[in-house]
Amino acid sequence: MFFDVQHFWHDAQAFCQKLNQKTLKKYRLPSEAEWEYACRAGTQTRYYFGDDEKQLGEYAWYQDNSGSKTHPIGQKKPNNWGLYDISGNVWEWCEDGWHKNYQNAPKDGSSWNDNHTQRTYRLLRGGSWVYIPRHCRSAYRLFNSPGNRIYAIGFRVVCVVRGSL
Repeated sequence: MFFDVQHFWHDAQAFCQKLNQKTLKKYRLPSEAEWEYACRAGTQTRYYFGDDEKQLGEYAWYQDNSGSKTHPIGQKKPNNWGLYDISGNVWEWCEDGWHKNYQNAPKDGSSWNDNHTQRTYRLLRGGSWVYIPRHCRSAYRLFNSPGNRIYAIGFRVVCVVRGSL
């Protein structure tokens, strides 16, 4: 889900808690592994639509086409699984804390949190309307303090079904 820009990571967590209470289901932020899996939608290319960044404008709002603002969801082409704006428009918070690399990361797709990451940075994925095409690649990662409220950050939620993470 995308709502606004300038979301604290903690705002996203509070939203999930309220949604859980209201719906009696379990919602949360995606893990970094889940986010990338959903973004790629079965592809292995630089972007979920291929390797040619000249096509990015058909799929994402980024520095060259955004007019310096966010846009309503669904105005660009979706990925192969029907997900809109998973690249560009706004950076999306993930559940994970920031780690420089994937060494010792969970192998089951769950979020990677430990005592160190609880005190420091949180992970962002997807790029945004203010960034260059390279930052909208499926594998590009960024971090931010969970307490920073800056423009161009939003979030997407995962509904947990029985038997999943």
